[in-house]
Amino acid sequence: MQAKEEEKRAFDNDRAHVFHSWSAQDKISPKVWAAAEGSTLYDFDGNAFIDMGSQLVSANLGHNNPRLVEAIQRQAARLTNINPAFGNDVRSDVAAKIVSMARGEFSHVFFTNGGADAIEHSIRMARLHTGRNKILSAYRSYHGATGSAMMLTGEHRRLGNPTTDPDIYHFWAPFLHHSSFFATTQEEECERALKHLEDVIAFEGAGMIAAIVLEPVVGSSGIILPPAGYLNGVRELCNKHGILFIADEVMVGFGRTGKLFAYEHAGDDFQPDMITFAKGVNAGYAPLGGIVMTQSIRDTFGSEAYSGGLTYSGHPLAVAPAKAALEIYAEGEIIPRVARLGAELIEPRLRELAEENVAIADVRGIGFFWAVEFNADATAMAAGAAEFKERGVWPMISGNRFHIAPPLTTTDDELVALLDAVEAAAQAVELTFAGALF
Repeated sequence: MQAKEEEKRAFDNDRAHVFHSWSAQDKISPKVWAAAEGSTLYDFDGNAFIDMGSQLVSANLGHNNPRLVEAIQRQAARLTNINPAFGNDVRSDVAAKIVSMARGEFSHVFFTNGGADAIEHSIRMARLHTGRNKILSAYRSYHGATGSAMMLTGEHRRLGNPTTDPDIYHFWAPFLHHSSFFATTQEEECERALKHLEDVIAFEGAGMIAAIVLEPVVGSSGIILPPAGYLNGVRELCNKHGILFIADEVMVGFGRTGKLFAYEHAGDDFQPDMITFAKGVNAGYAPLGGIVMTQSIRDTFGSEAYSGGLTYSGHPLAVAPAKAALEIYAEGEIIPRVARLGAELIEPRLRELAEENVAIADVRGIGFFWAVEFNADATAMAAGAAEFKERGVWPMISGNRFHIAPPLTTTDDELVALLDAVEAAAQAVELTFAGALF
């Protein structure tokens, strides 16, 4: 009875006093969770659910990972808050470790409170570094909900917001399943998307563009992988015109795609000028984000001050679990396992399911980051969500897509159970949608 009373108190206070993001406040009934461990969420009735979305694709190393928890506890007993103008040994260690692990020639890290902050500061740095104002980003993208980050976002969530940054412009990135270029192959899609971007650069004035911001694998807007050669083609256009390439790795960084950073899939010679990160850097155990930058960008602010900062830049209690997380990633077991299981277990199951289920329009993804897209309405998708919950999986559903992004520490057996639930939920979508048609 006590647990139920605690749940009711939490729910009542939430409804009375908490304002939720992305929500019509009168139309939501938030689930209240009691605990979490590994890849499992527990409600106040003791029911267990596999966390299909790693919360907002952040719990890369699972819930209550003992090494990350211990790192926070140890730091809390030593130093809990320090002006970021001072040195912070853990922050320094994390910066050095990220620079050493990131493929390419990088030198410094600027720490932020999260991904949107990282985007905001990367745009500011790009403009100050180049002396140009225009920024380009893709439609079907999400970069955060703050001022310039919201304008940079290319999907519907930016609509209805005040225009806070009028020097941001959008272009169509490649996506063969919903091609904007009438392409029939990935090669055609890549070639035509690059020609389109080249035209956008020309008509916006190449000498006025500071940076192009891209998610190396698109995240919440659909889990979209670029065709081979696209990122390299964008890099060539940037090099040609003195434009910076900013890789938004907030959602896909730190092992999600089977590489430390998703841009690494573009090949050994590819590197961006800046990387924005958050989420997986400390598995979401405390708010933390940042920008990895090259020496030349750092040197822009060598003798002239950078006009930006945050009270909690590299906060000790946020970077402590990041240091532990980076040590886990560097041990070399988790990320290769993500790549292997993505290719050998998740992809074959989802491809086979797509062949059998006529409601499935597309399957795409890599590592522990997959989308199953349906030709189905909201009622059918709700039937799929209900089936997930019946089978002990808390789903991640966006529009007409299942997003499959469990913690990277999810066990083989849990992955099989999750994929079994995906199959059952997909069948529920198919049956519900077919019933509505006939």
